[in-house]
Amino acid sequence: MGAIPAYGGGVTDSIVNPYVLAVTLFSGLLILVLPRKKVMIPFLIFGILIPINQVVVLGGLHFFMLRMLALFGLARMSWAKLSGKDKIFSGGMNEMDKAFVLLTTFIAIDGILLWHAWGEVVYQLGVLYTAYGVYFLLRFLIRDQEDIERALGVLACVIVVVAGFMVYESFTSRNLFYAVLGGANASTLATASERGDSFRAMGCFGSPIIAGTFGGFMAPLYFGWWRLNRKHRLLAALGLVGATVIPFAVGSSTALFSLIASALALLMWPLRRNMRTVRWSIVGVLVGLQMVMKASVWQLIARVHLADGSSSWHRSELINQCILHFSSWALIGTKNFANWGWEMGDLANQYVATADTSGLIPLIAFFALLVFACKYIGRARQYFEGDKQREIFVWAVGSSLFANLVGFLGIGYWDQVIVPWYCLLAIISAVSLAARTRMAESVAGAVSAPNFVRRSPENVSVASKQQFDPDRPLSPVSHWRRI
Repeated sequence: MGAIPAYGGGVTDSIVNPYVLAVTLFSGLLILVLPRKKVMIPFLIFGILIPINQVVVLGGLHFFMLRMLALFGLARMSWAKLSGKDKIFSGGMNEMDKAFVLLTTFIAIDGILLWHAWGEVVYQLGVLYTAYGVYFLLRFLIRDQEDIERALGVLACVIVVVAGFMVYESFTSRNLFYAVLGGANASTLATASERGDSFRAMGCFGSPIIAGTFGGFMAPLYFGWWRLNRKHRLLAALGLVGATVIPFAVGSSTALFSLIASALALLMWPLRRNMRTVRWSIVGVLVGLQMVMKASVWQLIARVHLADGSSSWHRSELINQCILHFSSWALIGTKNFANWGWEMGDLANQYVATADTSGLIPLIAFFALLVFACKYIGRARQYFEGDKQREIFVWAVGSSLFANLVGFLGIGYWDQVIVPWYCLLAIISAVSLAARTRMAESVAGAVSAPNFVRRSPENVSVASKQQFDPDRPLSPVSHWRRI
């Protein structure tokens, strides 16, 4: 059926390949009936590989396939809650979860207050439903090391498929995901965009830069997994190679910087015990540059690029205009950011996009989410100190998070890339659970004990940490075994 524009640029009629719809419904059935540990297999595969332009419209509500999978996932979680068979989240709601709820809720509220339109209410409720559905489903599915490794195995298969199609696209300019499956705007999306002398592949994603950033932040996870588990080294190697290939198939500075950032973070391993000094040194350097440079320090972004046709100046100017117009967006965001300069309507920066469209409260919540994620990684690394393989894996997870922080400077996440992004956040919650639980117990013990016997998390021995680990299998064959 024809693609008729609706509020916010959507369509008013369903545009979906019947085979894609059948696969989605079958995957939804699997989500309902499979054991919890296997539910992530259909969700991750089809939640990422099915393009976002496959849409079913019901009563004016847009259900792209990821939303339909999330609906089945919410039904599965609701049944688990009512039946009492499964815990919804390992460790309960944590600070990351609370920051995520605050972020997404205030984005919706501020958008509604800003636009005063019923279409915006429907749109924001749809975004909120997608965010909650995907994030909390992944928190429900990923709760221990076995789940983490299963998710990495599934994502490795997805990465290999995406990388193969993107390499083909980069040489031929033909995007088989959109050319074969169709969907909204398929005739345009089926041909790769050209920048400089090369094609920018995007595979199943909605943007080449998003596709490349996906590869950049997934790569370190497979390095860490390769070091951790000898049994799965072939799969980890395939995931690492595929994730490394993807940014080069895109030819985007943002994607390549994301990959470089993940590699640099991994190389910081020898300084892992001195990261506070490293962070404050970076802050000091930036403050010093701001004091001596004629231009603002963020203008340095405009001077670096790694690909032909790069628009680094645009990313720099987005930050500049956001700062200059603080009073315009601080309360609930603004409608007028597109009038601040050339191409300022293209909010290709997650931080700026959050600020300009939603205001200061969501921006603070977004930073809080990232800060809590970094703190959880730090606690988990300290908890596993002395067990090098575990510690390296946690460091690799942190490197993946850092790659996202860099990638956010050049792109905003809006399509199915939220699936691997939220998956990373769920992995951080799971891998840090033992450390967070131990810290809570240590604090409780310190409060209740006399002054001369109070304990601190730093005084807990490696042996006692390993004995405490609630995610460690009781079987002698452990997924966390030393190799």
